[in-house]
Amino acid sequence: RDGNLPDIVNSGSLHEFLVNLHERYGPVVSFWFGRRLVVSLGSVDVLKQHINPNKTSDPFETMLKSLLRYQSESGNVSENLMRKKLYENGVTNSLRSNFALLLKLSEELLDKWLSYPESQHVPLCQHMLGFAMKSVTQMVMGSTFEDEQEVIRFQKNHGTVWSEIGKGFLDGSLDKSTTRKKQYEDALMQLESILKKIIKERKGRNFSEHIFIDSLVQGDLNDQQILEDSMIFSLASCIITAKLCTWAVCFLTTYEEVQKKLYEEIDQVFGKGPVTPENIEELRYCRQVLCETVRTATLTPVSARLQDIEGKIDKFIIPRETLVLYALGVVLQDPSTWPSPYKFDPERFDDESVMKTFSLLGFSGTQECPELRFAYMVTTVLLSVLVRRLHLLSVEGQVIETKYELVTSSKEEAWITVSKRY
Repeated sequence: RDGNLPDIVNSGSLHEFLVNLHERYGPVVSFWFGRRLVVSLGSVDVLKQHINPNKTSDPFETMLKSLLRYQSESGNVSENLMRKKLYENGVTNSLRSNFALLLKLSEELLDKWLSYPESQHVPLCQHMLGFAMKSVTQMVMGSTFEDEQEVIRFQKNHGTVWSEIGKGFLDGSLDKSTTRKKQYEDALMQLESILKKIIKERKGRNFSEHIFIDSLVQGDLNDQQILEDSMIFSLASCIITAKLCTWAVCFLTTYEEVQKKLYEEIDQVFGKGPVTPENIEELRYCRQVLCETVRTATLTPVSARLQDIEGKIDKFIIPRETLVLYALGVVLQDPSTWPSPYKFDPERFDDESVMKTFSLLGFSGTQECPELRFAYMVTTVLLSVLVRRLHLLSVEGQVIETKYELVTSSKEEAWITVSKRY
């Protein structure tokens, strides 16, 4: 009845289970998720055979939709294209319209860190989660979240829902505990009611600040689609942004030469001038640092697609309606694709073909997941503000262990110290 669920639990996570499975059986494997047959693809070659460039739905969101039990009615191609366009415009416009806000929140965090004595340990995960929650909620859902209490309430419900999505569903334990299930459903309901209220407020009115939800409201979507899409975007953006910021700072504290090079680029691009949307675009090395952060930390180790028609990979037939997992965590650490896969080396992204592979996996370019695109921009602004004024330093003797869920985090708090550059 449980299929391979006990094996997934014993491995520690779905990602670690897949690493084992692919090591033993090769790039195309299948297993039983409860009573459901699931196929997993674990190399660039087999993913190339499966990824359809005309598919516009995002594999990470597909997985989130099914975990939230949302009706993932895959529309026709033109409807999906329209939604993809709405998402892209939503990300572009909300970042452009709220750039000053993003800068202000980054500078507030900088001032806080500047006020600390040099020996003080800074709880990185906690601060990055707080920063991501504040910036993402306001940029996606608007001025309701200028109120600190609203952000705290959202963060609490978000934490409950996300921890169950990240773990409870993947090991089957949520359905076995009525108290946890009730807490999860209550939290999801509270998040939905906040979103419904905001969607209603934004309909048919013009606001000076454009937020992400506005793009969905102005599109040709029904209320349920707007609700589901904005829920998935806000849930995923908050967590992806928080973890990308955390891992990027972690790697910068460990690899001093990378931090030095990043500082030189920031100094060269901005000089003594302000951080502006135009200048941000010029930070090429910073983008490489973020790509390598996503790869080395295996930021999102798994995504999924539903097989709409019977398909073939190598010599294997994949039946219609099968859930196909993309074992991205396995692919991102594959030595045949990434020489020295465990080394943090942003310069590997100088190579055009490496960037191509990265886009194919949905981490940049036209296939890029919109939440990640959002997170790249927020993290770039934050790093520009922090690295310009501060040396980010690791705490001696600290070992950071990784917890693999839908988005990868550290098991314990990650501590850093900071010292002023000037």
